[in-house]
Amino acid sequence: MIHFEHFVLDNGLKVYVHEDPTSPMATVNILYNVGSRDEDSKKTGFAHLFEHLMFGGSKNIPVYDEPLQKVGGENNAFTSPDITNYYITLPSANLETAFWLESDRMLGLSFDPTVLEVQQKVVIEEFKQRYLNQPYGDVWLKLRPLAYKVHPYQWATIGKDISHIENATLDDVRHFFYTHYVPNNAIMVVAGNVTLEQVKQLSKKWFEPIPAGKPPVRQLPQEPVQTEARFLETVADVPLNALYKVYHMPGRFSDDYYSADLLGDVLGRGKSSRLYQKLLKEQALFTGISAHVSGSLDPGLLVISGSLNQGVALEEADAAIDAILDEVINQPLPEEEVTKVKNQAESTLVFAEVELLTRAMNLAYAANAGNADWMNQEAERIQAVTPDAIQAMAKQLLRRENRSTLYYRAA
Repeated sequence: MIHFEHFVLDNGLKVYVHEDPTSPMATVNILYNVGSRDEDSKKTGFAHLFEHLMFGGSKNIPVYDEPLQKVGGENNAFTSPDITNYYITLPSANLETAFWLESDRMLGLSFDPTVLEVQQKVVIEEFKQRYLNQPYGDVWLKLRPLAYKVHPYQWATIGKDISHIENATLDDVRHFFYTHYVPNNAIMVVAGNVTLEQVKQLSKKWFEPIPAGKPPVRQLPQEPVQTEARFLETVADVPLNALYKVYHMPGRFSDDYYSADLLGDVLGRGKSSRLYQKLLKEQALFTGISAHVSGSLDPGLLVISGSLNQGVALEEADAAIDAILDEVINQPLPEEEVTKVKNQAESTLVFAEVELLTRAMNLAYAANAGNADWMNQEAERIQAVTPDAIQAMAKQLLRRENRSTLYYRAA
């Protein structure tokens, strides 16, 4: 159980405080409620570009890292389809440094043309290295638009095309910033060796003077139910044939999410999972195979992926996966198998929350999704899932017409 208090500033910034006097450190985590799903389809990759721009200096702080390093702190950020998250960890005695750094860049970036040009080049190079010039790097550039036809999950956080970042202008950047990077579109979590009163005082001092913005209105198109199987085949200079199968599933905090998540664990979590044991250990069709869920706030994907052994046909491997999926759909799941994956999932939660930063991130994520207490209910919701619920989810999700398959052939 992670205890927290919360309050809201006059400008709409939601602040959550998790006190942990056993730690000498403090974490300041600011989550902006904007991800790649909020982008214009003709200007994608902006949320990720902003993750880079936010480290390029603000009105009063030309080099963001220097003052932080002087007080023993470190920082980073990440972008997802749903959110953009910035975090600072530093000795709690130096907590105020994090407040003035984060408040200054929330107040306004420098909008320096040189910074934009530099970060455009950085992101373009990242696009090339991670997605275009790396074996299998473009898998999600192909799978997302195969699985999603309407929802903006159809593009990756890096963007649809390099040209969208290349053509970004300062006006585009300003518009994106003042639309999404406003206090009433953010959640701040302060965790560690801090007190509620201390955080209130610092929040009022550094953040409350920042004016609220017009709250962005999110009206995302909902992905319709998939009614027929989709297929794509690609050929590239990669070491081995690879196979990817994705199935639409409930969103992260849906009541049915945990049944789908545990279904993925039964199929492909670790070396004791069904896919690994039968298709890698017993039949030696794959050199590696696993299953996971995307965990997105809107309805996401259950993903099965594997690289094949030399000489194994993609069609044979695909049929072997389908045979195992049919078993899960048609045969009752043993209680001990379900207990195992539930305990694995719960232990992952418990071990992750040893880290102060993880607690802060999880609190921010749940609060942004609508209820901070969801963070403390996860273990209970996992343990409440029954074998019958997982089998029912398998029947719902693993239908042929709900799948999209990608054959990635080695040239």
